[in-house]
Amino acid sequence: MTMRPKSIFLALIVALLLAASAAATAQEKVRQAGVAGTFYPANPDELSKMVDGFLAKAQVPSIKEPLIALIAPHAGYPYSGGVAGHSYALLKNRKFKRVVIIAPSHYEAFSFSAVYDGDTYVTPLGRIPVDKAFAAALVAQSSSIRLSGRGHDPSGKQAEHSVEVQLPFLQRTIAQFQLVPIIMGDQSYEASRALGVALAKLIHDSDTLIVASSDLSHYHPYDEASTIDHNTLHAIEAWDYFNLSRNLQARVWEACGGGPIVAAMIAAERLGANRAELLKYANSGDVTGDRSRVVGYSAFALYKAAPTNSVARPFTLTPKEKQELLSVARKSVENAVREHKAYTPPAGSPALQQDRGAFVTITKNGALRGCIGYVSPMHPLIETVGEVAALAAVRDPRFPPVVPAELGELQYEVSVLSPFRRVLDVREIHVGQHGLLMKRGDHEGVLLPQVPIDAGWDRKTFLEETARKAGLPASAWKDDDTDIFLFSALVFSEGKPL
Repeated sequence: MTMRPKSIFLALIVALLLAASAAATAQEKVRQAGVAGTFYPANPDELSKMVDGFLAKAQVPSIKEPLIALIAPHAGYPYSGGVAGHSYALLKNRKFKRVVIIAPSHYEAFSFSAVYDGDTYVTPLGRIPVDKAFAAALVAQSSSIRLSGRGHDPSGKQAEHSVEVQLPFLQRTIAQFQLVPIIMGDQSYEASRALGVALAKLIHDSDTLIVASSDLSHYHPYDEASTIDHNTLHAIEAWDYFNLSRNLQARVWEACGGGPIVAAMIAAERLGANRAELLKYANSGDVTGDRSRVVGYSAFALYKAAPTNSVARPFTLTPKEKQELLSVARKSVENAVREHKAYTPPAGSPALQQDRGAFVTITKNGALRGCIGYVSPMHPLIETVGEVAALAAVRDPRFPPVVPAELGELQYEVSVLSPFRRVLDVREIHVGQHGLLMKRGDHEGVLLPQVPIDAGWDRKTFLEETARKAGLPASAWKDDDTDIFLFSALVFSEGKPL
């Protein structure tokens, strides 16, 4: 049979289209599943059944407000899948067109946030397209964010799992969506802030969900892990991402995806979120029964809650506990000055064993003689007071070290700090009630709540003086690149009613 010219032409067109499609497919960059069969089942039916089981067992609160971000763990499903199910169960009856996953790099070191430069992520449940337009707009926001396969592509080591393990949960809940996968090689506060601010600038509606991928502490005994993890959980619940970032960087607390959590909180805050609700906490010991070396997991929802008249109970201490801290401050200074030794305080009550930031102010005949503190809650309160009291006496660079002859003339004041919260409107700042920490880049300064009262400052002067304390121009508090955090303090001193 002889083909007519028209048929030949049509056949040629079809052949050209097929060739073009094949060429496009060959040029497409696809991130294949790297941990299927290890972290989760490789069989699609088995995987769907497992994920659906986790979702069905999750008991989560009814949150009707806009959901902006989730925090979910990324370990093997037998260990952390039950906790992750609590995050993703919230997605029932919600629709999102785009999901941004922020995750840590476990196996490859690099100094930026890598937004995947490919076209597709694949799991046994199917292909997920990358939102390349959003990715391109995101990297244009900051030099610390780049289009790159670092952390995504196989590098000769074990495949990175921190993005991948989130995907089957998303595929079984919201099904159709575009993906923006981000691996953070640098988890510093500055990198987290840059990413969080950039995301907030690009997200203009409720069609985008942010997921922070993170486990908590690793390989501690059960009770020790629970203590470490609850410090992290309390900071997230208090929305104190500043101290969270600082303590994770200092390895005082632990979360392998601490940077992603901080970035997600910064973005969510700027998008209107004001509540971080813990949905579930557990560790591997709760699953395996082996409590000798466990890994912690948490599920959080970050959302915009309706205003409420309820007021969180402030941190308080009994008169006996306050007196004990003042005694620890005095004994620590006397040991440091007379014997050049550190004082080991008693364990104290449970309240004194909480990790808290604190300052000790030393005066002599009413004049300042030294003041040093820890802004971040790095140690139990009773230990912090002992350490900073000794430092205030012998290490405050503004004064010569205290000598033994002065000890009887010194008076002590302790300021126990609350969690920090970024100032969204300077009218939130109440002189005499709030202290301030101002940070821009490497510049940072803090002033306690009692400082503006003693100096007679108004709010504007307080802001200007905090900027100067940070080594910044007085007007720096007005700059978008400057973060201002407020906190309150429980202040008590010798010679005054406790």
